[in-house]
Amino acid sequence: MKAAAFSAFGPPEVLRTVTTAMPEAGPGEVRVRVKAAGVQPADLSVRMGWTPPGAEVRLPQIPGNEFSGIVDQVGEGVAKWAEGDDVLGYRLLNCYAEYVVVPAEQIAAKPADMSWEAAGSLSASGQTAHTALRELKVGAGDTLLVHAAAGGVGTIAVQLARAWGATVIGTGSERNHDYLRTLGAIPVTYGDGLADRIRTLAPQGVDAALDAAGEEALRASAELVADKARIGTIVSFSLGASLGVRVIRSQRSAERLEELVELYRQGLLSLHVRRTFPLEQAADAHREIERGHGRGKVVLTID
Repeated sequence: MKAAAFSAFGPPEVLRTVTTAMPEAGPGEVRVRVKAAGVQPADLSVRMGWTPPGAEVRLPQIPGNEFSGIVDQVGEGVAKWAEGDDVLGYRLLNCYAEYVVVPAEQIAAKPADMSWEAAGSLSASGQTAHTALRELKVGAGDTLLVHAAAGGVGTIAVQLARAWGATVIGTGSERNHDYLRTLGAIPVTYGDGLADRIRTLAPQGVDAALDAAGEEALRASAELVADKARIGTIVSFSLGASLGVRVIRSQRSAERLEELVELYRQGLLSLHVRRTFPLEQAADAHREIERGHGRGKVVLTID
């Protein structure tokens, strides 16, 4: 099969299209013919030498941790899935490929009206946002501050919080403000004076904050939210630990993924794919992520 892989750590150029052995589904597993694979900032970190908790990076390594596609092989003991099922799912690595093998409990059924590209973009950002908002206990009546609200995680976090009855203030660049309004967020610009601008927008105070942007955003959150247990970061782990706020890592499960899919079915969750690249242009997809400040997700497509 074809895949995008790297044989040395480094810049996007280390990603190359390779031919590698077809994986086989073992007991309790399914093989999926991949139609789309989301591209995450975490994939860029893996390419640069980071190893995700619970994973093992072996060169040459195929990155990628979310996908959509069609089940084409079912392992022994799997009763829920059959060849030909349209699914979306996740695994720690190896998703930038024509085929991926995953445990049967790491996929969910793809709605017929969800595009392959949108389905391939849901799991990683969606489950991170869902994990974070549950840990921060966001619910009806809360005012939630989301940093990098137009990004992959932010886009989902804004919509989840709105679906659960919260008011959302979202930081983002000026060019993304209209987009944030369509998601239901009150937009605010990054930069000097951020905390004061947010106080003006939320004179009653901010109840919780999710940082997907970095240290400046996290410091502003610590200034605005009284309860440090209701501040979370998914990017600034060292600073988060020093400030005594929550350092959040995604807790992924089929149940969580299925809840996100159900919200999509109910019309409470939309998925924005800003750009797609063919598998052979995986390096260009990584460059697109590195530019920053983009809306929604970048996705690889596989014929």
